[in-house]
Amino acid sequence: LLGAALLWAGAGALVNLKYSVEEEQRAGTVIANVAKDARDAGFVLDPRQPAAFRVVSNSAPHLVDISPGSGLLVTKQKIDRDLLCRQSPKCVISLEVMSSSMEICVIKLEIKDLNDNAPSFPTDQIELEISETASPGTRVPLESAYDPDSGSFGVQSYEITPNDLFGLETKTRGDGSRFAELVVEKSLDRETQSHYSYVITALDGGDPPNFGTVELSIRVIDSNDNNPLFEEPAYTVSVPENAPPGTPVIRLNASDPDEGTNGQVLYSFHSYVSERARELFQIDPQSGLITVSGAIDYEEGHVYELDVQAKDLGPNSIPAHCKVTISVQDANDNPPLINLLSVNSELVEVSENAPPGYVIALVRVSDRDSGANGRVQCKLLGNVPFRLQEYESFSTILVDGRLDREQRDQYNLTIQAKDNGVPSLQATKSFTVKITDENDNHPHFSKPYYQVIVQENNTPGAYLLSVSARDPDLGLNGSVSYQIVPSQVRDMPVFTYVSINPNSGDIYALRSFNHEQTKAFEFKVLAKDGGNPSLQSNATVRVIVLDVNDNTPVITAPPLVNGTAEVYIPRNAGVGYLVTVVKADDYDEGENGRLSYEMVEGDRGFFEIDQVNGEIRTTRAFGENAKTAYELIVVAHDHGKTSLSASALILIYLSPALDAQESIGSVNLSLIFIIALGSIAAILFVTMIFVAVKCKRDNKEIRTYNCRIAEYSYGHQKKSSKKKKISKNDIRLVPRDVEETDKMNVVSCSSLTSSLNYFDYHQQTLPLGCRRSESTFLNVESQNNRNAGSNHIYHHTFTGQSPQQPDLIINGMPLPETENYSFDSNYVNSRAHLIKSSTFKDLEGNSLKDSGHEESDQTDSEHDVQRGLYCDTAVNDVLNTSVPSMASQGPE
Repeated sequence: LLGAALLWAGAGALVNLKYSVEEEQRAGTVIANVAKDARDAGFVLDPRQPAAFRVVSNSAPHLVDISPGSGLLVTKQKIDRDLLCRQSPKCVISLEVMSSSMEICVIKLEIKDLNDNAPSFPTDQIELEISETASPGTRVPLESAYDPDSGSFGVQSYEITPNDLFGLETKTRGDGSRFAELVVEKSLDRETQSHYSYVITALDGGDPPNFGTVELSIRVIDSNDNNPLFEEPAYTVSVPENAPPGTPVIRLNASDPDEGTNGQVLYSFHSYVSERARELFQIDPQSGLITVSGAIDYEEGHVYELDVQAKDLGPNSIPAHCKVTISVQDANDNPPLINLLSVNSELVEVSENAPPGYVIALVRVSDRDSGANGRVQCKLLGNVPFRLQEYESFSTILVDGRLDREQRDQYNLTIQAKDNGVPSLQATKSFTVKITDENDNHPHFSKPYYQVIVQENNTPGAYLLSVSARDPDLGLNGSVSYQIVPSQVRDMPVFTYVSINPNSGDIYALRSFNHEQTKAFEFKVLAKDGGNPSLQSNATVRVIVLDVNDNTPVITAPPLVNGTAEVYIPRNAGVGYLVTVVKADDYDEGENGRLSYEMVEGDRGFFEIDQVNGEIRTTRAFGENAKTAYELIVVAHDHGKTSLSASALILIYLSPALDAQESIGSVNLSLIFIIALGSIAAILFVTMIFVAVKCKRDNKEIRTYNCRIAEYSYGHQKKSSKKKKISKNDIRLVPRDVEETDKMNVVSCSSLTSSLNYFDYHQQTLPLGCRRSESTFLNVESQNNRNAGSNHIYHHTFTGQSPQQPDLIINGMPLPETENYSFDSNYVNSRAHLIKSSTFKDLEGNSLKDSGHEESDQTDSEHDVQRGLYCDTAVNDVLNTSVPSMASQGPE
């Protein structure tokens, strides 16, 4: 890396820096610290802050760049000078950088060539034909080798191996490139040797030099003895650019003293003339006239070299060669080109607070012409608060006055560029400067107070209203956002009632409003702009909730049971008698809560109703033959737009008992209800006493079956011819002897509440209609006759099955809901044996049989078997249903 040359350009805000770097450097290579060098050159940079550079222009942005923060000039990829500048003697990359303080730095980076390429020939073999009459000193140009490197690292010399009959001489063209000429050094004799092979080596100027080789094949032929000869070995001509096709450039003449075809000369370009030169120029093979054939542009190429050969038509002709150099003369054919260097080439923005001297844009003006034709002068047209300051390679546009957006928010600027050619060419560039705003205005609501009326029962999410605030500022300074100021509505945050779109100001309901709870509420909306710092203002919003007919009337009088009310009136009630008063409530207000009453169905010929107060009165007297009950369907409806109603069925009974009171006055309905309820209670009390007394009758009066009694009376009764069915609910268990009355079966059933049966030996029976699943059987051991050392006792504790099951009754005394009882297994087994030997009979002494068999088909023993099966089932039900845990203990 070579040292940097720093030059001061004479302007306080412009610095020129020059650097150089060798090609083939890897990506990321640091070339120079532009920030440090610019500071040393006079840039005003704050050393406490990182340098901020912006690249304005870069001729090779894909190769080098400047880090905006550090100010380092680095490579972005490997630089290949041979591809970038080809054979140019100098290869320079230009950059223009602007600092954060609006100072400009022009950087020239020269790419140094390395000898990284070897010369190469266009073909692998060169073939020549030389007449044997060629005398020593005859020269034949050879195809040149090409080396992408420039300068001394390009092709410098040629060598031939072996060096016996022929030699090589290196020559230089006008563009600096070198080529070789083959020189015949000794006389040739085709009869002695007709073919020669050599190796041509091209060497560059490196140390050590790189080289390339090609095989040279020479065939000696017999030819005529005179060769064409040009008047001059080299010609120099000029042609103006933009010369039209067909313009003559030069006429060449090569003479051949031979006659006939040996003296007839044909002209052509040599094989190594470039394709671009062949596109721009052509040669007439007969006359040797070179003319223009393409569009010549001085900016594309200044000089073209054409190698022309002349060859006669005789056998073994040796061509003659000459070089034609064509110089292109520049013409003022390119107008200046104006390039505005800004983010947007058509629009430039600047704050209204920008101070004088503030740079708003850079302008680069170029002209492809050279000399005076390419020198350009610029100026800014019009009377505007801006000025143009020119530098060597670009210009800047600066603020030159006070800017006020409120007076004028944009300017149209026009730049004029004019060159010094004759005639002069000029160009103009127009662009717009937009003055940006500062945040100096508060948002302003269209009105300070908003009010909206909404009906109750609205849909959550329904639109209520929109608030609007305007801010005359621009951009974020003028963009307004909305929000609701936190507050409370009925001890609830206002955010649970309404929400607002922060962008549009649309306010929405978040819940369904209820007029009966909230008739109106207020909240504040805040409008805030997007400036920094932001400015804000607020407005008040009031929401009024209107009542709608959403409550159905409720009939409160007379009292209804399942929508029906019963009313008693005397049979001798006259016309206009007040039957009852229908009252209803409606929580709505106004017309929505005002109620009217009417009869819609029933015996409307006997009654009428007041539409306002709901009084029902008779319209005629009731005769002796009048029916005792009348029905009316009364409807109470409100006066809302969509009317709501409630109905009730009124049953009116004619009561003779109330006739006597007719002369006294109107009947007190409440007193009637009290008397009726008292009468019903008295009847129930008498009935309960009657049932309790009846339950203590002898067990013969009970419609249940006693297995022992049936067995005893089986032999003393005649067999009945009737078929009877017996159910398990009709079976009860009794002890064999009176001495065993300490063992008792206790039955608990829901039916025992009103029907309790007791026997002399304190045995309770299972009443008719009591399901087995509702019963609890207990075998209670007597405390007076208990023998502690006798039988095995099973103990079990259990609780009643449901709250509706009554207390257990023993000897007329209720037992607690949970108690410990013992079961004597020997007693149970003995009772089972006894029952199996019993006969089922009813209270009349008739034997009971299975419904599935005919009496005529069964013997007494068969009846005994059936009796045993029924009673065995009863015992099992006692054990399994009542005390399952005891039944699972074992066969006992």
